[in-house]
Amino acid sequence: MKKLIFLVLPLFLLAQEEIIIKIEGMHCPLCTTAVKKALKNVEGVEKVKALLETKSATIIAKEGVLDNDLFEAVKTTGYEGVILSRQHKKD
Repeated sequence: MKKLIFLVLPLFLLAQEEIIIKIEGMHCPLCTTAVKKALKNVEGVEKVKALLETKSATIIAKEGVLDNDLFEAVKTTGYEGVILSRQHKKD
C-alpha cells in the first residue's frame, strides 16, 4: 500500500490548471506587465501571459489556486478580473 501512495502522490503534485481571466481597462504594455507580476506572486501560480489585445491573462497554476487570490492580485494593479475559463491542463 505504501508503494501505491508514493506512486500516486507525485501525480497530484504535478496537476495543473489553465485559468483565463478577463481584465478590462488595461490600456498599455505597462498595465500587462503589472498584472503579470502581481499574478506571478500568487502561491501556486507557475506561469502568466497577459495580453493587451484581448485584455486577458492566461495563468498556468497548480490545481487548487483560489479564484479570490487571483482577483486580489489583479486588484492590486487597479483592475478587476473575471474568470472566463478554468480547466485541467493535460500534459
